[in-house]
Amino acid sequence: MTIERDLFYIDGGWRAPASSGKITVISPNNEQVLGSVPEGAPADIDAAVAAARAAFDDPNGWSQWSPAERADAMARLADALDKRAPEIVQAVSSQNGMPVAVSEKLEAIFPQLLLRYYGDQVRNESFDETRVGLFGGSTLVNRAPIGVVGAIVPWNFPQALAAFKYAPGLAAGCTFVIKPSPETVFDSYLLAEAIDEAGIPAGVINIVPGGRELGAYLVAHPDVDKVAFTGSTTAGRNIGEVCGRLLRPVTLELGGKSAAIILDDADLDLAKIGEQLFGATLLNNGQACYLGTRVLAPKSRYQEVVDVFTGLASSLTLGDSLDPTTQIGPMASARQRDRVESYIAKGRGDGARVTTGGGRPKGLDAGWFVEPTIFADVENSYAIAQEEIFGPVLSVIAYDGDDEAIRIANDSDYGLGGSVWTSDHDRGLTVARHIRTGTIGINGYLPDPTAPFGGIKASGLGRELGPEALGTYLVPKSIYL
Repeated sequence: MTIERDLFYIDGGWRAPASSGKITVISPNNEQVLGSVPEGAPADIDAAVAAARAAFDDPNGWSQWSPAERADAMARLADALDKRAPEIVQAVSSQNGMPVAVSEKLEAIFPQLLLRYYGDQVRNESFDETRVGLFGGSTLVNRAPIGVVGAIVPWNFPQALAAFKYAPGLAAGCTFVIKPSPETVFDSYLLAEAIDEAGIPAGVINIVPGGRELGAYLVAHPDVDKVAFTGSTTAGRNIGEVCGRLLRPVTLELGGKSAAIILDDADLDLAKIGEQLFGATLLNNGQACYLGTRVLAPKSRYQEVVDVFTGLASSLTLGDSLDPTTQIGPMASARQRDRVESYIAKGRGDGARVTTGGGRPKGLDAGWFVEPTIFADVENSYAIAQEEIFGPVLSVIAYDGDDEAIRIANDSDYGLGGSVWTSDHDRGLTVARHIRTGTIGINGYLPDPTAPFGGIKASGLGRELGPEALGTYLVPKSIYL
């Protein structure tokens, strides 16, 4: 059965599109058509931004509600999403190839966690602080919502990464225009249904799917006050240039080429750490920006590390993303599979050695599948070690001593994630402190809603999650008393 949608969710209702353009969604599992939705046009963005602007500027609107009232509405939205969790899992995994075992733990849960977390953060918050001045007077520092936010969401974690933006923003009192990726559009309709059921006021959240051109139009729209983007570094640079010219605040969560540093005292028993190692390096078919795709191995244990990762990758179950037993599903698109295969060819061309994988799996002739691939004998200068592949491809790089491991880990244009694997927690913490990155884990990697998430260098600007994200949706005003 195919899914056909004909309307957009704008201004609290379902609106006919401004053009006849269509987004056709193809299953990554079998290359069959899943359905279609309207493709947004500039006029649809204009309508969505106008609705968000009116909802924000309304003297009795969302920005003027008490924090407790906003928190209650956000809790209702979380409840409405809970009801749709099984549908969200099916919609996401059928579109982008995410194994349902992953989407059940992330896409169906994380948005609700964030809505409740940020609702609780602001429920009793006044957003006012009085400070005693140095000249005998005092100052009232008021933090007000920044305004209308243009949120551009990628296809790899469409529900979770949308919530990274709208959950803190709603808590602050902002209104939103969300542009989902054309690869993942069906789940955005479930979000719209939940918004409607929760009684979120008209215009507070508007959703218009479309491609890069539509995203560029939203970023430059004169009535947008802030942009929140997750996606490629190339697109992020373009968005940053536009926002810089417009002096428009922007949060950019971009690409990564993180290091998983295996120290010489690490316990590499897969029975003990296999799940954590998989989550830190190959989760979501390798289509996660923070994954440790450069595995740094001590020369004294190099072959052992190669064997461990070869065993891990070769043991994974490949298959249809809707099968609960699948650990590695297909790439999200034919274009993405082509990209991954081109990097595998580059790795071989540079002289790296494939220890497992490197091709398309037998028996899965339809669909955009790539075998989990491990490269040994990799130099950190190789393209597969420096450029983001965004697929199930890991490069094992040798080092001699902790100082060299730190140097190699930092020898990257990126700085988003990473991990350190060791039996000595204090030693691991010391190494982690020296890695130039926005986030890093010890003996695992799992972003937490209470802690800031984001990168440095080519991995982006600003932070999402934690109390820090709330601050990015607020503007301080000093009132001298």
